[in-house]
Amino acid sequence: MSKPSRKDRTRPVELLVLSAILGVFAGLVVFMSTREIVLALIFLGIAFIVSLVVLAMLSLAVQPTGDEKIDLAQQDDEQGKRPLGH
Repeated sequence: MSKPSRKDRTRPVELLVLSAILGVFAGLVVFMSTREIVLALIFLGIAFIVSLVVLAMLSLAVQPTGDEKIDLAQQDDEQGKRPLGH
């Protein structure tokens, strides 16, 4: 079995960084408009969590490419879990 590519290994980090950027942006907007640091931190946390969940759900909705389908089929054959009807 081959090791995951660098792109596959860094995918979760990309989601975390993008969510952090969105959270910081929301926190800065709230801080600039209210000047209350506690409220800004609350919105930062909420925006981080919501954006992380939304991005993760969107990444799960993407259909696998041809290479990924082949890799999944090979892994199923190695584990003896070949799906029925294929």
